[in-house]
Amino acid sequence: MAQDSANQAQTAATPAEATTRNGREIYESFREGLAEPECEPGGVSPRWRQHFATAPKRLAVDDDLLPLFGYVVDALRQAHLPTEFALIPFVESGYRPGARSPAGPAGLWQMIAITARNHEVPMRSGYDGRLSPVDSTTAAVRYLKTLHGMFAGDWRLTVMAYNAGEYRVMGALKRSGQVARSAKPEQLVGLSDITQAYVRKLHALSCLMEQADDREEWLRQLDRPVPRLQAVTLPAEIKRLDQWAARTGEDSGQLVRLNPVYADGIGTRPARLLAISAPATPVDAVASAEPAAASTAPAAASRKHTVKRGESASTIARRYDVRVADLMQRNGLGARAVLKPGQLLVIDAHDAPGNRVPSEAGSP
Repeated sequence: MAQDSANQAQTAATPAEATTRNGREIYESFREGLAEPECEPGGVSPRWRQHFATAPKRLAVDDDLLPLFGYVVDALRQAHLPTEFALIPFVESGYRPGARSPAGPAGLWQMIAITARNHEVPMRSGYDGRLSPVDSTTAAVRYLKTLHGMFAGDWRLTVMAYNAGEYRVMGALKRSGQVARSAKPEQLVGLSDITQAYVRKLHALSCLMEQADDREEWLRQLDRPVPRLQAVTLPAEIKRLDQWAARTGEDSGQLVRLNPVYADGIGTRPARLLAISAPATPVDAVASAEPAAASTAPAAASRKHTVKRGESASTIARRYDVRVADLMQRNGLGARAVLKPGQLLVIDAHDAPGNRVPSEAGSP
């Protein structure tokens, strides 16, 4: 059931009108899912508060991090798990899907190869699923769900087991004369300082978001449209991420950063990646379509573009070879409207809100 919930969170197609959401919605969802939302004055480790001091700022301003954080929070909420677990990638990889450690761990969740294989992350020649945030997050949520049940729903024991392994934590409970449902994790004996500190790190991160000195400014920075990432299964004809970017209007550089497993091309099938836009036509329908119908699919393909900092209507229109007036009209915007970073624009007339907009004479 846990696996089904996680998969549903990652594979459900998101309606076009919901491809963005406000950044504060992501934060509120995170806050609502915390097992330990209270932050007592002086109750946070000064060491880890200082260590992670810049994390809230990065979350607010990094164009990759906040959408990815939202994706992980969604997967955890769907699996009914504490959202403290969404902070694990901060500790493990700094929320970088392509992170690699000289010691061997890789990816967003910094799994070692044997752990990845044990938890059904695809690992084969030319494909390291640890570098896929889709594969690795599915596995991490499944593993955390198992640990959470094993340790009586105690989030602290769960993250300690994620760090050290469930058998070490079970052994520590036994040596300490404790049981999971009434455990005092800080009093467990036989665990490393790193494992003991894991809980303090996550709690410090959570409280930093609640008690930041510039909290009001931080909340204002979150208050913007943020792409809602989803797991997309690519059509067979897509061989490179830049082809998908050209079809959907997404940023190819961001697609590579979010999906480093496909940085050198898409050679394995099925190919699932994190993206904003889903295929205009279901993949199964494309595969079974008559040749004549399939030949018309590219003309009907959805093209959308997420506005980035510094972009204007004219630069976006030039990129897609459309007129500025048509672009603004198709998105229900006035000629003098100011575009905002994170705003999703439809490029083609057949995707415009409401109904089709006939092309004017001389327009593409």
